[in-house]
Amino acid sequence: MNLVLLEPADFLNGDHVRLHGRRARHVKEIHRATIGRELRVGVINGKIGFGRVLQIDENALELTVRLQSDPLPPLPLHLILALPRPKVLNRTIAAAVSMGIKQIDLINAWRVEKAYWGSPRLSQENLRLQSILGLEQAGDTTLPIIRLHKLFGRFVRKESLELAGKLAVLAHPGTEATAPSSVTKPVVLAIGPEGGFIDREVNTFRDIGFTEVNLGPRILRVETALAFLVGRLSDRFQRPEDSIRS
Repeated sequence: MNLVLLEPADFLNGDHVRLHGRRARHVKEIHRATIGRELRVGVINGKIGFGRVLQIDENALELTVRLQSDPLPPLPLHLILALPRPKVLNRTIAAAVSMGIKQIDLINAWRVEKAYWGSPRLSQENLRLQSILGLEQAGDTTLPIIRLHKLFGRFVRKESLELAGKLAVLAHPGTEATAPSSVTKPVVLAIGPEGGFIDREVNTFRDIGFTEVNLGPRILRVETALAFLVGRLSDRFQRPEDSIRS
């Protein structure tokens, strides 16, 4: 936890907060905080600053905080992800959010098992928790928008209206083209399920303006493929002078 994220309900008054549960345990056990220790803190969807530990007891701890910095700028990349296996979903969401991705659409596809849509890991509570873990890792405060789409065709047709001025990239095995690097404009990145999108789905993406690219000869896990592509595409627009606020 590189940033202690605060909820509005944590505030006892304007600059005094009390933490319980997971965050309090982490600060006490991992940070080994003592009275007077300063920690990096931030308010969800708000500013970042420092908190000084005032009191520690068995169940909670209290801090006084000062918040002065804006959160990190978002990555100008919209992720479209075929719903992965439930046990992969948590780490993929946390990884995407830690990279600065603020718009994530989880979609259906022919090779997505129907049972995945019934997983409790798709609950808003769990998706929010995984997002918070990603924010804590990255030192950010801005929660992403995560949407679920069970109808592939309806979602893709709608997206065709939102691609103007963006680079639309579809990760697809067997394609000759490699992903471009150092892109300077916003990106829409689509990553398929295990085995990739079927031909009909690829054609649907292609018809609305997506370009297929490959990730090389190796078969990568979803979260590894995401990191590879984001790193390649965003080498330039991750630099502060090139950041694009959305």
